[in-house]
Amino acid sequence: MPETIKLQEALAAYDFAGEVISCERFGEGHINDTFAAIVKHPDGSTQRWIVQRINTHVFKKPLEVMENIIGVTDFLAEKIDAAGGDAARETLYVLRTKEGKPIFADSEGGIWRCYRFIEGTICLQQVKDPADFYNSALTFGNFQRQLEAYPAKTLHETIPDFHNTPDRYQKFEAAVAEDSCKRAANVADEIAFVRARKADCAVLSDLLAANELPLRVTHNDTKLNNILIDAATGKGLCVIDLDTVMPGLAAHDYGDSIRFGASTAKEDETDLSKVHFSLPLFETYTKGYLEAAGDALTEKEKETLRWGAKLMTLECGMRFLTDYLQGDVYFKTTHPEHNLERCHTQFRLVEEMEDHWDEMQQIIRNYSK
Repeated sequence: MPETIKLQEALAAYDFAGEVISCERFGEGHINDTFAAIVKHPDGSTQRWIVQRINTHVFKKPLEVMENIIGVTDFLAEKIDAAGGDAARETLYVLRTKEGKPIFADSEGGIWRCYRFIEGTICLQQVKDPADFYNSALTFGNFQRQLEAYPAKTLHETIPDFHNTPDRYQKFEAAVAEDSCKRAANVADEIAFVRARKADCAVLSDLLAANELPLRVTHNDTKLNNILIDAATGKGLCVIDLDTVMPGLAAHDYGDSIRFGASTAKEDETDLSKVHFSLPLFETYTKGYLEAAGDALTEKEKETLRWGAKLMTLECGMRFLTDYLQGDVYFKTTHPEHNLERCHTQFRLVEEMEDHWDEMQQIIRNYSK
């Protein structure tokens, strides 16, 4: 059945209080299929909606994904309204189907959802200016603060062990032992790099197990392009792409932002002389994040933020190396050494974080006061 027919089925499942006059592909996402529908109301006004087919190969339990998203966005809307904000623009709104359901299944089993389109916003794909990074820190820090009281344990774990670094280490060792593509001999130095940091992998998970760190609602993909920015003010407005919202640690979200944004080069840069951990960008993000998150974080959480930066970077490099050993079965690659090149950039960043370990902690303490 042609895609257009399935899209028409999905559109017919919702009451848009008007006529759908167009619906076109939208955005730069690579996981879900996203469309923007324009609805004309009887009074002549128009409104846009995001209609999205969920990738059920990645998200095998889409109803659980949507239960997480609805729980979090409804909670955020109440917080925003109580603070005098504009919930219609500052958090996502899920439109239920005509039957009151959070998802719609088309005739071929495709799973769809619908969000209100937030007008007057832009989305940046990369940091162009330190102010962009600072604004993203404010937005993600505020997201953490707003969700401080949300019962994280009630959320579904939609991707099990997503940031379970010890588990990632065990999968890495299994890939080394199996050596299915006979590549291990070529990466002896990289394997040794990971093994030298085996004990590091459990630092945060051990603290969580000992109840020294609280379980939080975490986004788990805190890149700049997962924030809508107000086109008029340039300020971060709304956190989007909530598919990976799960229980986790604040250090994971903070650390993933640092991994992505405090690097001086792209993730697959082959010239490692260009790859550096930028302490000024680290400070910029830390300042914004702690300004916004504020007292929502415990002192122990603040003390361990630098571990989030190091472990998210090490974990990512370890995942690239594991995929390389297994024959590039998870991450999309354009050439045989692609995952290895990605691994090298992450390990270079880890090394430089270790070189600046004490300075990182001092910066965190400076903005924790």
